[in-house]
Amino acid sequence: MNHSRSREIFSRAQTVMPGGVNSPVRSFRSVGGDPFIAQRGEGAFIFDVDGNKYIDLVCSWGALIHGHSRSEIVAAVEKALKSGASFGVTCEIEIALGEAIKSAVSTVELVRLVNSGTEACMSAIRLARGYTGRELIVKFDGHYHGHGDSFLVGAGSGVATLHQSESAGVPQSTVERSLVVPFNDREAIKKLFKDYGSRIAAVILEPVSGNMGCVLPDPEFLIDLRRLTTEHKSLLIFDEVMTGFRLGRSGAQGLYAIDPDLSCFGKVIGGGLPLAAYGGRKEIMSSVSPLGPVYQAGTLSGNPLASAAGLASLQIIEKTERDLFPYLDSISSEWKSALQSHIRLKGYPVSVSQIGSMLSVFFRPEPPRNFAEAKESDLPRFKKFFWSLLRRGVYYPPSQYEACFLSSAHGEELMETVADASLKALDEAYEP
Repeated sequence: MNHSRSREIFSRAQTVMPGGVNSPVRSFRSVGGDPFIAQRGEGAFIFDVDGNKYIDLVCSWGALIHGHSRSEIVAAVEKALKSGASFGVTCEIEIALGEAIKSAVSTVELVRLVNSGTEACMSAIRLARGYTGRELIVKFDGHYHGHGDSFLVGAGSGVATLHQSESAGVPQSTVERSLVVPFNDREAIKKLFKDYGSRIAAVILEPVSGNMGCVLPDPEFLIDLRRLTTEHKSLLIFDEVMTGFRLGRSGAQGLYAIDPDLSCFGKVIGGGLPLAAYGGRKEIMSSVSPLGPVYQAGTLSGNPLASAAGLASLQIIEKTERDLFPYLDSISSEWKSALQSHIRLKGYPVSVSQIGSMLSVFFRPEPPRNFAEAKESDLPRFKKFFWSLLRRGVYYPPSQYEACFLSSAHGEELMETVADASLKALDEAYEP
């Protein structure tokens, strides 16, 4: 593929933005090369400025469950734009989006719209601290909840890719109020609550991890979390920015039958535009200003364009729910089966983790259960795998610690192409 125009534009970008990007993982730094520059997206494809066409397995990091430029979402945004891009006062479309979220997720009685997953998670832990009167927050190593100070302790995703355990600029006092334990470690979380239970405001986690690759929870671990937080009067916060409306209309909490006290949403609920939300029981959410003492605000919160896109996205899900999620799971499962059969045939020390439309190929013999195990992956092999796929016109996430996200636009025949390219890329990764 020719990438001359992308290289030229990326050189310009580096004179304007740190590292030439507005989010670190976009730099392709972890795979040792420069990124392509996107020009447009259509269905399951993304096109770069050099005219190259890629099957998109990233889908804007999970936001595009309906693929690029879905007609209903485009029409909804165009209609909203004609009425105005922003009002700074409540409009009906944001109320309708809130109603759609409440209708789908039974644990959400009140919801506050914000602009990013980071903002949703930051707001949720402030609310938890304000509601409980406690300071300590528990998070899990490798789980990424945005770039808020309290979360950049043992964080994964882009932070892990850059080989940093925490970010510069985070005060030690903040670090000390964040307790970090391994994901899926039932004994560690029990001991933590035994030692600190009366001081813990909340536990926040990705119920299915997507920021150290796709790592599944032990269902008993989730049950332990619900029991321990209830016993110690702490709040359980599910960060469903990735999993919400993707693993099912009611998200991971519906899939695993666990009711969190607060939930954070993003990506799918914005239909590709910047929008997120946090919500939960009325008793807790009533502590948010103007009803209560926990302050949180945003000029563009509930923006009519983003709300229109998000509402259209959720309406499509509601109409197609019966077929949508089984289809997404089937194309992902078939891809996983093809990979596993080839891995067994060739004897490669590679594993595949998948749930619904989320999937990760790990260059280690068994799927990891936590971040320490994910970090045992063979990164040089992963890099070869990534570039081999890209040369074949398949855009896989440029980090071992990220998940693939499929969309309803990924047809069965297209996924056969993905599977074929994946097997050839595995072979190239293990060539002498």
